[in-house]
Amino acid sequence: MLTESDLKSALGEAMAGGGDFAEIFVERRQINSISMEAQRIEQVVTGVDVGAGIRVLSGESSVYVFTNDLSNQGVRLAAHTASQAASRCEHGSRKVISLAAGKKVATAVIQEADMGAKVAVVKEAEKEARSGGENIRQVMVRYGDTEQLVQIANSEGRLAEDRRFRTIFVVNVVAADGNNVQTGYESLGGTQGLDLLTPDVVRNLASQATRRALMLLKAQPAPPGRMPVVLSGEAGGTMIHEACGHGLEADIVGKEMSVYAGKRGQRVASELVTVIDDPTLPGKYGSYHFDDEGTPTQRNVLISHGVLQTYMTDLDWARRLGQAATGNGRRQSFHYPPIPRMSNTYVAPGEMLPEEIIAQTHRGLLVKKMGGGQVNPTTGDFVFDVAEGYLIENGKITVPVRGATLSGNGPAALMTVDMVGIDLGFAIGTCGKDGQGVPVSDAQPTMRIPELVVGGLL
Repeated sequence: MLTESDLKSALGEAMAGGGDFAEIFVERRQINSISMEAQRIEQVVTGVDVGAGIRVLSGESSVYVFTNDLSNQGVRLAAHTASQAASRCEHGSRKVISLAAGKKVATAVIQEADMGAKVAVVKEAEKEARSGGENIRQVMVRYGDTEQLVQIANSEGRLAEDRRFRTIFVVNVVAADGNNVQTGYESLGGTQGLDLLTPDVVRNLASQATRRALMLLKAQPAPPGRMPVVLSGEAGGTMIHEACGHGLEADIVGKEMSVYAGKRGQRVASELVTVIDDPTLPGKYGSYHFDDEGTPTQRNVLISHGVLQTYMTDLDWARRLGQAATGNGRRQSFHYPPIPRMSNTYVAPGEMLPEEIIAQTHRGLLVKKMGGGQVNPTTGDFVFDVAEGYLIENGKITVPVRGATLSGNGPAALMTVDMVGIDLGFAIGTCGKDGQGVPVSDAQPTMRIPELVVGGLL
């Protein structure tokens, strides 16, 4: 990592060309990954990536340069390159940058487990999943952890340092009965170490993935048509993340590619719907102390009782849109510039019991697990797969169904939400945008949308 003197020197070099703002992001990232398939450990990967990224803003132009050379000379060369590319004047003397006293975030001490302990956890999950019987044809288990040390300094005097740790665990089970092949998937992640994966947690993840795969073998084809859809809290917040969250990221708004552009202060959802992005939640997979620009985190209420309050911003787009930075400037690594991204995004719980919502639904679809999907942030139109769903008949959960899809329009669907439960279930993922992936989590309570188009198997 760099000394404060090196950081000041690099920032001065970056600003010498007349830029409006310069920033340096220094990172040391260590990764460990284990994958198991076909009843054997397929791959064990460890590695370290070290480097720095320098960004210079000049007007509405942005230049980004990164380097693996963390010597004073290497970083200054990268800063000089960025300065020249963003230059609006003759290159002159380096500016003197003053940095505030370094802000270091105290993080909990995480005891690093040896690789043998991690392999044992992977094998335990595989063994549990295989116990599902002869219809289990394939089990894939993946463990990964990342330790990230970062330094962030900018020409406005901000200096921040942090140590970040994340763990992820994924179990994927394939079951088959003749030509009928189905998949069950479960994952867990957080900002803890191996202590996140207790024996009971590991076995439960594996058994849930197995149960889902076997259940889908016996599920009947989903009936197509327009009907009420109850999204269980267990489903996680995939729909909110995709159909709403991306449209509230400031760069998409500023480029007029969002259906929510220009709608601050307007009603964009049912008054029962409050949407929050909160990277301060302890232990969640999308949590962090400050973002990748050094902005301290905060709980951001994006939509309050149906009314749009704010957008998620980084420093650049906060300046362009004339609003405060929300602490959502994130990047995959030092190879990339920061952009506005979600962290832990969720719909706030309501006042109804989940069983009351189901009891008041005469006929419809209960979604217990969401699959993948597509969203157009400009229009809000979406299509999602349902990984686990059940029919609701006469206010009761009846038979499981497979092959269901949900399609509709995000803002329109949120406008019609008429019941919101008291529960809240989180899911995790790696969110992709502009070629970058960052860890996120999303959540929602059980809630009912009175009508969506449900696609089924013919």
